[in-house]
Amino acid sequence: MTRGTRMFVAVVPPPEVLAEVETFLEPRVDADPDLRWARPEQRHLTLAFLPAVGPGSLEHLEERLDEVALTTEPFDLTLRAGGAFPGTADARILWLGVDDPLDGLAPLARRVRGAANAAGTQVHGGPFRAHLTLARLGRPKDVRRWLEVLDTFVSTTWTVTDVTLVESHLGQGPGGRPRYAERGTFPLR
Repeated sequence: MTRGTRMFVAVVPPPEVLAEVETFLEPRVDADPDLRWARPEQRHLTLAFLPAVGPGSLEHLEERLDEVALTTEPFDLTLRAGGAFPGTADARILWLGVDDPLDGLAPLARRVRGAANAAGTQVHGGPFRAHLTLARLGRPKDVRRWLEVLDTFVSTTWTVTDVTLVESHLGQGPGGRPRYAERGTFPLR
């Protein structure tokens, strides 16, 4: 019996916003060898992580995601400042935060997670926390200096017009990183 395909549902910032992040980070990425930076084309805002989508659930999942998207109004987001998981002094993940003035992202994440559950797919993870992962650390580290730098970043505001279902294949990308394959895009109303 197969375990299913590892997937996630995400909002992907437009290329120009991802380019702004890259331009901001570029002079800094070699400053800390402990950080393993996410590839720019893989940066996204995860709404739901689905560790094992079975073949029988995939079509139902896509139908439910389409329903969620068609009943969701587009909304604006801005990437702003930074943070760390689990905390500043013992960081394992460095991220950019999200300014969401119309509060569109958290309700969308709740609805996407509900759609996945209704399609018979398990959703993994704790409460939704909007963030764009920038880098991972092999061992916990104090990242206060990095947060001071990230706190100066503000991206261009963009309008979220769709959500994307992505397959994640661990260890199949460059340098042993995940390889992502877009499975489908679901336009918002």
